[in-house]
Amino acid sequence: MPQSLVQNYQHIVFSTKNRAAFLSDSGIRQEMHAYLGGACRDSDSPSLAVGGVADHVHILCRLSKHLAIVNFIRDIKRESSKWIKTKDSTYQAFQWQNGYGAFSVSPSHVPDLIRYIGEQEAHHHRESFQDEFRRLLKKYGLEWDERYVWD
Repeated sequence: MPQSLVQNYQHIVFSTKNRAAFLSDSGIRQEMHAYLGGACRDSDSPSLAVGGVADHVHILCRLSKHLAIVNFIRDIKRESSKWIKTKDSTYQAFQWQNGYGAFSVSPSHVPDLIRYIGEQEAHHHRESFQDEFRRLLKKYGLEWDERYVWD
């Protein structure tokens, strides 16, 4: 076959360093989500949804067939961190956590995941980020060591 066709949906989750509430202002949070969506697009990995709350983000994207997930996430974290520091001196100490969660998603689950990402604020009135992340790890059958998940 002369053409390579790939449909690789990824649900990516990462928090701010030590879950600091840098994104508590809804205006800057919306700007960050838009920036991350643009960074995905610029990496040939268009986002279908970007959302989150004060201390973490969720991204649903179609990962480019030309990218390794580790490089893609490293780049969008780095670029968004540099960008937010230009917004205001309040954000000079901004950092993302070192790690992340990346989960492959079946096309049939994309609509529900888009809805879930869009409802993050309401969702986190009921569940902490740590409990949510543990639930995702269990759902996808991943083992983890609590000592190395949170930074």
